[in-house]
Amino acid sequence: MNPSIRALNAETWGEFERLVEKHNGIWGGCWCTAFHPKSPDRGKSAELTKLYKKRLVTEDKAHAALIYDGDICVAWCQFGPPHELPNIYHKKEVESKMTMPDWRITCIFVDKDYRKKDLSFVALNGAMVLIGKLGGRIVEGYPQDTQGKKISNSFLYNGAKQIFERAGFEYEGKKGKNHCIMRTVI
Repeated sequence: MNPSIRALNAETWGEFERLVEKHNGIWGGCWCTAFHPKSPDRGKSAELTKLYKKRLVTEDKAHAALIYDGDICVAWCQFGPPHELPNIYHKKEVESKMTMPDWRITCIFVDKDYRKKDLSFVALNGAMVLIGKLGGRIVEGYPQDTQGKKISNSFLYNGAKQIFERAGFEYEGKKGKNHCIMRTVI
């Protein structure tokens, strides 16, 4: 596999949509909207949540690095400025410890047929490339600190601490019970 990176936008929406639908809307129909601003449509039905995400994408209010195997989208890493992704878990704890970042990494997802191929790391690096093209600066992520234990993919929606370390992020502190705050500067 020779993965390529593309930005989530109106042109790539169809492949993103195919991947999310293949996985039943991701995590109970989230459509990777949980960290976006609240919407009266989000969560009412899978179709309304999908339309909310599509609207965010077409209005350039949703960013992600999409990873492709040929013409097929197989993974993504969602990122955006804090105003675009305000609904992080333990927000008060994080914001009381840290200065506001320029970018947040909130979600990494890999197609079940492509797991165990290091695509979370590829997706994270793809996001870093796209963030750099958008001006970069302080990037913050909230990966799971697995402490070397094997963890179900269901709990690794923010990725694992180890892939953030490999990508050059530095540990800044705990976040909740099992996650941490990591930062880098682009």
